[in-house]
Amino acid sequence: MTIVAELLQFLFARKKYWLVPVMILIALVGGLLVLSQGSAVAPFIYTLF
Repeated sequence: MTIVAELLQFLFARKKYWLVPVMILIALVGGLLVLSQGSAVAPFIYTLF
């Protein structure tokens, strides 16, 4: 969690507010792919990408 906190501090110090939603979206898609791997829902999720 310290890496996330440092990343957020860096983004706010450099005034790169527009990157916060991009990072959240990347984390959500990555989490979705990790959680769906090996489940019965995986073939349906992979067709989205």
